Amino acid sequence: MSSQTPETRYAKSGGVNIAYQVVGEGPVDLVYVPGWVSHIELAWELPDLVSGFERMASFARLILFDKRGTGMSDPVPAQELPTLEQRMDDVRAVMDAVGSERAAVFGASEGGNMSMLFAATCPERTIALCTFGCTAKRIWSPDYPWAPTLEHRQEAFEHVDRQWTNGLDWEDVAPSLDPPALAKLSRYYRRCASPGAAVALMKMNTYVDVRDVLPSISVPTVVMHRTDDRDANVEEGRYIASKIPGARFVEFAGADHSWWTQHRDAILDEIEELATGVRPAPQPNRVLATVLFTDIVGSTERVGELGDSRWAALLGRHHAAVRRELERFRGHEVDTAGDGFLATFDGPARAIRCALAILDAVGDLGLELRTGVHTGECELLGDKVAGIAVHTGARISALAGAGEVLASATVRDLVSGSGIEFEDRGEHALKGVGERRVYAVAEA
Repeated sequence: MSSQTPETRYAKSGGVNIAYQVVGEGPVDLVYVPGWVSHIELAWELPDLVSGFERMASFARLILFDKRGTGMSDPVPAQELPTLEQRMDDVRAVMDAVGSERAAVFGASEGGNMSMLFAATCPERTIALCTFGCTAKRIWSPDYPWAPTLEHRQEAFEHVDRQWTNGLDWEDVAPSLDPPALAKLSRYYRRCASPGAAVALMKMNTYVDVRDVLPSISVPTVVMHRTDDRDANVEEGRYIASKIPGARFVEFAGADHSWWTQHRDAILDEIEELATGVRPAPQPNRVLATVLFTDIVGSTERVGELGDSRWAALLGRHHAAVRRELERFRGHEVDTAGDGFLATFDGPARAIRCALAILDAVGDLGLELRTGVHTGECELLGDKVAGIAVHTGARISALAGAGEVLASATVRDLVSGSGIEFEDRGEHALKGVGERRVYAVAEA
């Protein structure tokens, strides 16, 4: 196969142009989700990475893309940093543009967070999941002691800013490379994004936490890591693999964080085996989803005030307003019980913004709602959903006050970078669920 740069094309994702390339004609599709920053045209100047692309394109139709804000894709303002949810939309847009119904997904480094969320949320479009050098959380906590502290991340932000402006080397990313190769890698990274974008994207990734997503991943998965990775501790890879049902963990010697600079062929052997050895899976009956519950406050009193006929007319306008917003934010109406709605979304930020829009819409009718949002694994029962995630969303909704959107800690962790602000409402004992920390949406 020639290493000539493939043609770059664009897919529209929510008004943003996402640059992509297609290489090879293999029997399965393989989407490569790059790390922190990338540039799909300049990447073809790195011989080791090109060898990796050519190998993947030998057994699959390889789909490459630049995440929004990097490379050839549209830049995004610092105040509008992309969320994992929007980046999932970008993957779907590219897959749709190339006619890919299902694909294996290979997420490297920071690209692993979104890949794991995509596999859990869209199992019907995911053949298999492969990750390398990934983390589930980027800030230290007592139950996740391998991540750097917030102070160390602050130092990293300053270091990256210096790397972009002064051209420092990238030895921690690929210590196996000689000085000329490291210098070339440094030039590549510095052309992938502006200094401000690079630091802003790094800050966004700092607050992502996908730990609660891991048990919901049902596709065949291989988690790969290097023993002495200087950027992501190997214990993080072991942790991720232990939380994904049936996942296989493969550890490689070495300290490089970049997958293509050491043991490249052995890593690609794992990806090829997983991607090409998997038969189409049956339709999943469990999927990661965000549930939204709404409920009219004081409905019994309003019925008494208005009478049955006028209340029925008002309730009809309420239902119409809620459904308009669900359609606008791609929500799926699951159930309408009396004066409340249960809807599901494929992303938590969309669910929150829909809830806020619903509050405004029904407020014009003189009604107040309480709403609750939670993300978790749901069991599909025809057009209905069930499971602990549904119960959790209902319990959180019941805690909300008039005109309030309450969300679980899982939701808060997954919308990092969205601009949505939260107020901590503390731990609550949810009947049948257990202790959960709850947050009120303060601003979006």
